[in-house]
Amino acid sequence: MITLGIETSCDDTGIAMIKNDREVLCEYLSSQIKDHSEFGGVIPEFAARKHLENILPLIDVATKNYKPDLIAVTRGPGLMGSLMVGVQIAVALSQVWNVPLIGVNHLEGHLFAPLIDAENLEPPFLSLIVSGGHTEIICVKNFGEYKLLGCTRDDAAGEAYDKAAKILGLKYPGGPEIDKLAKDGDELKFKFPVPLKNTREIEFSFSGLKTALLWQVKKFESEEILKAEINNLCASFQKSITDALISKLNLAVELTGINKIAVSGGVAANSNLRERLSEQKNFKVWLPKISRCTDNAVMIAMAGHNAYKRGVRNINNKIIPDPSLHEF
Repeated sequence: MITLGIETSCDDTGIAMIKNDREVLCEYLSSQIKDHSEFGGVIPEFAARKHLENILPLIDVATKNYKPDLIAVTRGPGLMGSLMVGVQIAVALSQVWNVPLIGVNHLEGHLFAPLIDAENLEPPFLSLIVSGGHTEIICVKNFGEYKLLGCTRDDAAGEAYDKAAKILGLKYPGGPEIDKLAKDGDELKFKFPVPLKNTREIEFSFSGLKTALLWQVKKFESEEILKAEINNLCASFQKSITDALISKLNLAVELTGINKIAVSGGVAANSNLRERLSEQKNFKVWLPKISRCTDNAVMIAMAGHNAYKRGVRNINNKIIPDPSLHEF
């Protein structure tokens, strides 16, 4: 079975074709980072218009050599305008080609991202989804059977990175910029708090950490001091986020007895997090390729194919995009 995956939840237009469970036939991604960077964040209406420009040319290229037997499209959560572009195109194609259509929860898509190249990872396992919009730990009892163990009280980790970058005067997106500068910094120079590190609840909070960074910057007497300390600030801030994520993963392992962890989402590309995860002794970790940490259509195709294989069907091929969708 060949599955066409369509991903338009935010500002990346993703199209991919996979064969059966994991064989990637082709994948394409049109990023809008340069389009939105001057605004310091994603402009929803602009993102939707860019999807309209990009999606059909990518589908034309992807389907030139392959005919899909199934279409999988992100139905939420995300930006309403962006979701509508992908869903409406998917519905139209399913009718024209007379192939079934599956609506995929974007978070379930991220959950599948590490599995693309990991045939030895099977449920039960824990999934940490850590991105600009989400930071949560999910227990994957079986594919299609998920339990949310905990999430963030306020900012997601990726959102905290972007806001921190704005405080420091760095360009958008902030995560990669902070990661790059942190490589030449002293992570012990500034003692930022590790949010909720010593609590027994599986939950996160990054708003206070962002505020701590802001107050530290305000203490500097000049712009020159900030520039001299910016690498150290990035390294120390990054360390606190990584410490918070790993402390809660260890707690989740302790409370569930499950020591297999899949990590996905844009922050999973952070070099410090990837290095620290590889050093952990309490659990084994699976990470996606860097290119598949952020939004992509391969993970949507894989999640859709898996759902269809489990017997999930979409009545009359009608899908309603839901920007606030959370439950799988």
